[in-house]
Amino acid sequence: MKKLLFVFCISLLFACSSEKKKTPTDYDFTTIFEKSGGTQTPTYPEVIAFYENLAERYAEIHLETMGMTDSGEPLHLVTYNPDGEFDFDEIRKEKTILLVNNGIHPGESDGIDATMLLLRDLANGTKKAPKNVVIVAIPVYNIGGSLNRNSGTRANQNGPEAYGFRGNARNYDLNRDFIKSDTQNAKAFAEIFHKVQPDVFVDNHVSNGADYQYTLTHLFTQHNKLGHEAGEFLHNKMMPDLEATLLQNNWDITPYVNVFGRTPDSGFTQFMDSPRYSTGYTTLFNTLGLMVETHMLKPYKPRVEGTYALMDALIENIETKHHAEIKEIRSKTHQSFVNAKTYPVQWTLDRTQKSILNFKGYEGAFVESELTGQKRLKYDVSKPFTKEVEYYNYFKPTKEVAIPKAYIIPQGWHEVMELLEINQVDFSMIENDTIMEVEVYHIKDYKTYTNPYEGHYPHYNTEVSKSIEKIGFRKGDIIVNTNQPAFRYLLETLEPEAVDSFFNWNFFDTILQQKEGFSAYVFEDEAKELLAKNPEWKAEFDQLKATNKEFSESAQQQLRWIYMKSNHYEKAHLRYPVFRKLR
Repeated sequence: MKKLLFVFCISLLFACSSEKKKTPTDYDFTTIFEKSGGTQTPTYPEVIAFYENLAERYAEIHLETMGMTDSGEPLHLVTYNPDGEFDFDEIRKEKTILLVNNGIHPGESDGIDATMLLLRDLANGTKKAPKNVVIVAIPVYNIGGSLNRNSGTRANQNGPEAYGFRGNARNYDLNRDFIKSDTQNAKAFAEIFHKVQPDVFVDNHVSNGADYQYTLTHLFTQHNKLGHEAGEFLHNKMMPDLEATLLQNNWDITPYVNVFGRTPDSGFTQFMDSPRYSTGYTTLFNTLGLMVETHMLKPYKPRVEGTYALMDALIENIETKHHAEIKEIRSKTHQSFVNAKTYPVQWTLDRTQKSILNFKGYEGAFVESELTGQKRLKYDVSKPFTKEVEYYNYFKPTKEVAIPKAYIIPQGWHEVMELLEINQVDFSMIENDTIMEVEVYHIKDYKTYTNPYEGHYPHYNTEVSKSIEKIGFRKGDIIVNTNQPAFRYLLETLEPEAVDSFFNWNFFDTILQQKEGFSAYVFEDEAKELLAKNPEWKAEFDQLKATNKEFSESAQQQLRWIYMKSNHYEKAHLRYPVFRKLR
């Protein structure tokens, strides 16, 4: 009797459990955003559960995990393809691929909700399926930040009620990590990016630097930096077409208002997205990129709806206007860079060119603060205006480097090699010890930030001197030819003067410290002999003493000058350990 009762209870328990577990056919795809009337965003587990059920219910949706993040959770990748084909090698033969990134800053959750709504509506037929566009999305990129849920860290933001934190599980801002890749998140993103090889990339954000009437702003990757055919297409066709489509759908949009501490009506400049940022990184592979920046002072509901509208308009434009040309434009752009003799690595604003925006803002003024007694900026939303505003969105290169045939990297620089491999850089190994004539850089000058920035003390304003030398290389050293898909990635990371080079991100800091030295009381006698044996040194030495007071009054400087000319001075000091093969 007891045994029968036990079996009955177990059966009842399983029956109850199966009743509670929803199947894809009875799963409610109404999102938490919708149920809350546009005031709430789902937790990370709720987001993933939504996509798991969506993928089980609809054959057009595929969900997979790729790579690990610092949180200990893998990234998810959700793909919508009405044809049900999810092999990207096959997809890219015929279709344009749009990659959407959400939750890089999880407090900026608009894209998380908008993408859930969009993919659901495409899957269930509420929206017409595009024939030529496949949409791929990372539901939540910064999982650690999403799990660190709170209601206070977005001090100026108007909803949702609770959200994630900007820093990831190791407190990195992931939108500064795409080149240095300190995080597992960035390495997993690179894996996804190179698997998908998107033609167009969208990163969804929320921002506030000033007050104005727009809910939506866009931050397209800087078109001069994107360059050649792709830059012209983005600036002259893709961007204005998107703005026009949104306006037809009753959505006003303006370029990202890059203004802080003043009003935008005096004009503003485009933000320059260097390769540390998501769209700066995707540009290195000639992907057409933009960030969506909704205005955090606007209520959450219209912000999400605006993000949805922008992605919907972008898909429509790719489908009906741009599909046939995007891949060709990207290919031509790559070839234009490869065929050039030089590559730009530093940029500055070009104030000789500008655009005029018919900008919709609010009157603002600096008034006396009742709190501090000092002047504060205050906007009057009862006084909207529409006026012409100067927008400086042209940049010009200030530094270009001659493009080498190849780079040679000696063994031992493991972090660099790991990132080259993650980014699918093609390279080969030297088969035997050999001597090659190469161009050698020496670090001539650089500045270093005195405050920590994303786990580093980066360098900037780096300058190099150049020489042609015969260098011995060992079997197993790496040769990286530049004529390959990763062409721009190589130039931006391996040229030390590039803004986000591996050198500027401290990957090669050991060369900046001298390892050997001398004792003055021993070396002085030899120094005297060296000058006697090298008359040209002696003449230069005497000239320095006669013309440089600081040098003439410093015994240490004089001895060091002779030491650095001698064979005692180590060759590795300040010698950049990546060599350029010019032919």
